[in-house]
Amino acid sequence: MTTISIIGSGSMAEAIGTRAAAHGHTVEILGRTRSKAEALAERIGHGATVGEYGARPAGDIVVVAVLFADAVAVVSHFGDALAGKVLVDITNPFTADASGVVTGPGDSVSHRILAAAPEGTHVVKAFNTVFGGVIARDEPLDALFAGDDDAAKAQVAEFLSSMGMRPRDAGGLGMAYALEWAGILLVGVAANGAGFDAALSVDVP
Repeated sequence: MTTISIIGSGSMAEAIGTRAAAHGHTVEILGRTRSKAEALAERIGHGATVGEYGARPAGDIVVVAVLFADAVAVVSHFGDALAGKVLVDITNPFTADASGVVTGPGDSVSHRILAAAPEGTHVVKAFNTVFGGVIARDEPLDALFAGDDDAAKAQVAEFLSSMGMRPRDAGGLGMAYALEWAGILLVGVAANGAGFDAALSVDVP
């Protein structure tokens, strides 16, 4: 297995980090508030470490697990430290009432992150269509993802598979906007009877 770096120390960072660590990955937490990052690393266990916020992440895959409004600023703060990394954008840019998204075609958060990232960095949208609690159950589930670089997508697909997830390739980064709407769809289905333990799935014969 390998080292996975996670920027952020919230609930999604914990869900992804805990599942990754349980499946043999070394997890590095990079949090703006070091005490929160240290507390999260302790909860994750399995040798999880804490890196210096803004320094070059140890992992080739870096999960950007912050609120969508902060994502571009965070990537800009790390700057050249992210060069050559695969950034996984998990954000959902919901409107205040969760009735839609604040992005548009060709203007997903993933596109904005890519524009702010240094040359040689690749962005893959993933995890935004799965609730953190469902990730934490550590059961098989489908994980939709999208990106333009085949090698980066292959790395993310391998990471997802290693955690017992079924990677479902949704296409190029242009599909990131559709995945952001899929996040809204999931919330709507959950709020209207399915419950927040629900998950989207793709049946493949």
